[in-house]
Amino acid sequence: MNGVNVPALAVFVLFFLLVTVMGFLASRWRRADNALHLDEWGLGGRSFGTWITWFLLGGDLYTAYTFVAVPAAVYATGAAGFFAVPYTIIAYPLVFLFLPRLWSVSRVHGYVTPADFVRGRYGSRPLALVVALTGILATMPYIALQLVGIQAVLDVLGVGGGESANWFVQDLPLFIAFGVLAAYTYSSGLRAPALIAFVKDALVYVVIIVAVIYIPIRLGGYGHIFDAVGERFDAPGSGGSLTLPENKQWTYATLALGSAMALFLYPHSVTGVLASRSRNTVRRNMAIMPAYSLMLGLLALLGFMAIAAGIGRGDKDFNTQLAVPQLFESMFPDWFTGVAFAAIGIGALVPAAIMSIAAANLFTRNVYKEYLKPSATPADETRVAKLVSLLVKVGALVFVLGMDKQAAINLQLLGGLWILQTFVSIVGGLFTRWFHHWALLAGWAAGMVYGTWKAYGISSPKTRHFGGNAAEIPGIGEIGYIGLTAFVLNLLVAVALTLVLRAVKAPDGPDETRPGDYSAESGDEEPKNAPEPVAAH
Repeated sequence: MNGVNVPALAVFVLFFLLVTVMGFLASRWRRADNALHLDEWGLGGRSFGTWITWFLLGGDLYTAYTFVAVPAAVYATGAAGFFAVPYTIIAYPLVFLFLPRLWSVSRVHGYVTPADFVRGRYGSRPLALVVALTGILATMPYIALQLVGIQAVLDVLGVGGGESANWFVQDLPLFIAFGVLAAYTYSSGLRAPALIAFVKDALVYVVIIVAVIYIPIRLGGYGHIFDAVGERFDAPGSGGSLTLPENKQWTYATLALGSAMALFLYPHSVTGVLASRSRNTVRRNMAIMPAYSLMLGLLALLGFMAIAAGIGRGDKDFNTQLAVPQLFESMFPDWFTGVAFAAIGIGALVPAAIMSIAAANLFTRNVYKEYLKPSATPADETRVAKLVSLLVKVGALVFVLGMDKQAAINLQLLGGLWILQTFVSIVGGLFTRWFHHWALLAGWAAGMVYGTWKAYGISSPKTRHFGGNAAEIPGIGEIGYIGLTAFVLNLLVAVALTLVLRAVKAPDGPDETRPGDYSAESGDEEPKNAPEPVAAH
């Protein structure tokens, strides 16, 4: 980098200070009668209305890494990078079917995590434990990648003393950013990212709208941009194409479908949904959330603009994660570059906060209370969750600083594969009690082992293992998303073993839910009046 971009840095710091103040003030926003309760700290009192939930889920799902990685994928591969657009379109009609049911049953029984629901539905502690640990495992690299997004911005800003500085000076801005994040998340819980999400989403929309209008004008129009992209990908060894090749269509389609199925299984997504005030709030959000898909399509076009602007041209070792930050710095006035970088930076802080809270909720409810201290009071749960949220952030920071960035990217790809293996237990359980819990556990294990093994065997120019997310689909011969293939194996094992276990009349766990719980509206029933467990059926 050519020194510090002082005007851009000043604007970036100004917005960072703004959201820091908002984060600490959030503890006084919608103040709870009893702040030492996990419902309050970890779910915002389950009180968020339509607009707060919309901004919270948007801030939750559309992260700094999305801002950086989606255009980077388009920059590197062309049309294949647009898979993120159809998968977010597929996701909302899909989750419209099951998220209201999950909200209702969780409200009736006081469930805080998806593993709580699995425990109550199947009466199985081991199954609930693996669902919880899978959620934590899938979330950790996702948090780490928010750091990658911030680092990309700081690199382009020229902050950190340059390559000659020692590691502490280089990473000091990152330490400060996540130290502040940890402090206001600890004090304010989910209310902090919910409040900051208003600023984050407003900045993101402003930056993208300005970018898709202003940058093409600077570059000579969209016709020139697509001509430049066509020339780039027509060159030998480019590694991409302007249109999707026939041999990539199965990969594109299965990756989009599998990613859509996984999107709202992530613990942070479920946390945002369970924080909603009512079942209708959830339904309304699933209807209006596709507005973010429009934004995502425009965001992806930034990858093509970076090609047309000559970003990274001639540099074989160019880090594609820097394509968008460098595009903004080269195209925008310095002050607006600061605004754009603030959108990316805050776009890292909001989801990182929600993810750390979600991981802390899982550990507290499904490991600490279930196995370590069953007698834990709500105040004990809240204190443990706060501490775990700090440890999760520290772990993510150490992970990113101590490992190659490519390792973080590879593990995030595995995160989607892993979390998809909880689909049968969670979504299946919302509609039927037919599956046997031991069959679900076996199916989960089969999917996890197969998917991880196949991903481990994929190499790329940058890494010997975990170098991609697609492999040959057994029995079909096409190349498809490993996570979806593992899910199909998971489902087949669960179905086959359930048939066997039902045939031999293997004992099943108690189901503490009732059919009416899955359609309950806000106020229909209170958690304290949850029905007594009834026999499995």
